[in-house]
Amino acid sequence: MTPADLLTDALSRVLGVVESVLDGADDALLVQRPGPDANSIAWLVWHLTRVQDDHVAHVAGTGQVWTDGGYAERFALPLDQRDIGYGHTSEQVATVRAPAGLLLDYYRATHARTLGYVGALSPEDLDRVVDTRWDPPVTLGVRLVSVVDDCAQHAGQAAYVKGLLAPA
Repeated sequence: MTPADLLTDALSRVLGVVESVLDGADDALLVQRPGPDANSIAWLVWHLTRVQDDHVAHVAGTGQVWTDGGYAERFALPLDQRDIGYGHTSEQVATVRAPAGLLLDYYRATHARTLGYVGALSPEDLDRVVDTRWDPPVTLGVRLVSVVDDCAQHAGQAAYVKGLLAPA
């Protein structure tokens, strides 16, 4: 198995969880929060997609699906187009509202672009330093594992919230 195969498998597992979470989820469920300051399913899926889109576009040297694909306009959120949700307040979380189909379209488009990028990587590419603001500097491999980890955690959180709130 190559590093590209490994990353493709890991990211495809995230896609499976996102698809499962959004399957049958209506607009009310997507914005319902299990506690006053908790994250909603819509916010979790939007955020994990924004992180993946932002971070992969940065290391790939490309634009983001969010803007290139017109998703910023389609979502029409009252947030800066560069916002990925990091550090959002409870009030900002509440502004993220979107139907399941739009959330899924955005994730699938981001997933496809991500797989196109990671599928072309060689093992040597993963050692390239992509962020010198950290000590030690962050390599491409470390950044991509971080993306997978973040996305998997948030997809799992969204699945948990759906399990808590969806009617039996």
